[in-house]
Amino acid sequence: MQRLRAGLVGRLRSCFVRTQTWQQATKYVSAVASDLPRRNGWTIAEYVGDRSPDRVQRLLNRAVWDTDAAMSVVRRFVVDELTTAARRRRRGLVVGALDETGQQKRGTATCGVKRQYMGCAGRVDNGINTVHLSYVREGVGHALIGARQWIPAEQIDDVDTAAAMGLPAGLRFGTKGHLAIDICADAYADGVRFDVICGDEVYGGCTQLREFFEQREQAYVLRVACTFMIESGARVRLTCQQAVQQLVGRDQWEVRSAGTGSKGQRWYAWAQIATASPHHVLLVRRHLGTGELAFHYCYQPQGQRAGVTRLIRAAGLRQGYCVNLVTLCDGVDELG
Repeated sequence: MQRLRAGLVGRLRSCFVRTQTWQQATKYVSAVASDLPRRNGWTIAEYVGDRSPDRVQRLLNRAVWDTDAAMSVVRRFVVDELTTAARRRRRGLVVGALDETGQQKRGTATCGVKRQYMGCAGRVDNGINTVHLSYVREGVGHALIGARQWIPAEQIDDVDTAAAMGLPAGLRFGTKGHLAIDICADAYADGVRFDVICGDEVYGGCTQLREFFEQREQAYVLRVACTFMIESGARVRLTCQQAVQQLVGRDQWEVRSAGTGSKGQRWYAWAQIATASPHHVLLVRRHLGTGELAFHYCYQPQGQRAGVTRLIRAAGLRQGYCVNLVTLCDGVDELG
């Protein structure tokens, strides 16, 4: 692990003009990747041997480096290392998992902070949300390869607020779906390829994101709301809820595992509903205990492998591997 970390920070050197800034960033990375129970300015300073948090805060608040280039380096590094590891095993699916992570924050000075639903807290609270993309290799591992912070429109549109928060001139508001397009476009530009892209309802409900993937012949399995409209094979428009009500008999449901979780295999009943498009299906997941339903709108390009097994594997990988950044960001209030 130390060898891999050293290789990564070595590649990052070109993203920094000053050697001292890169060296401080190297120390910061070592602290963030450590087993510190809480990561804040003081604990990181103590871990890396600094007298105070000043150097860490200077790195995060005022130091200059090419953040886009750094993210590209990380992205290429992750893909290279996981691809190398996968060569020693039977090839599994390569999944891009879109998700967002909330972080509670007090005050109003930090860009992006507002009262909104925070998944980390399970309620509406003051905080920020960040959209991220994980690169998942089935049976090998996963890592983050892209991220964009969601900034509310009212902060961007208010000139005084935007200036006080340090928002760049010309910044335009983007929904989480639009941010996902930007993140995936960066990944494609770096040569990253996925068998399937997965995401929850925030992304499945974004028409522009689905069109973006379909224009690039990118297969996807995206969660959608029960009110999401599909066109059935009989050319009738139905909500997902209405479509599943037309399933008759147990033989249209198949019990399969969505993968291994913390308590063993995650078993669900699954059904596949055809649509008017030969490339789109609705995949329905039913909880065996509660009967709760989850809907996945799926796209398979011409000539690519189809089948419910592949779709279930992809949906299960997203559910099992979406990375939670709450622990990583713990204590960031004191960092700036």
